Amino acid sequence: MERIYHNPRCKKSREGLEALKQYVSDYEVVEYLKNPLSANDLRRLSVKLELPFALMVRKQEDYYKHHIKGKQLSEEEWIEVLLAQPQLLQRPIVETTDKATIANPPENILSIL
Repeated sequence: MERIYHNPRCKKSREGLEALKQYVSDYEVVEYLKNPLSANDLRRLSVKLELPFALMVRKQEDYYKHHIKGKQLSEEEWIEVLLAQPQLLQRPIVETTDKATIANPPENILSIL
């Protein structure tokens, strides 16, 4: 079953959810700001996305600009940041059994289905 990590307040995330609904009928919505991800969830997503944590982060967020920009963080430090500041996670992320994608633009979903 597909899973979407979703922030309903984000336009791009809402667009991703609508696209997912067009492609599959059975999916799970995880509002990750209400139901925080674990360190293991973040590690799993990084592997499935084939991305380092530094590329899973929204650089336009104020927290990033004021506290992280210009710093070199280890993978474990990135995990700590994302656990403490989940709004920094790129969104939406759509996950399947084997892969994941950042569904911005929403058509990215097709690459993992």
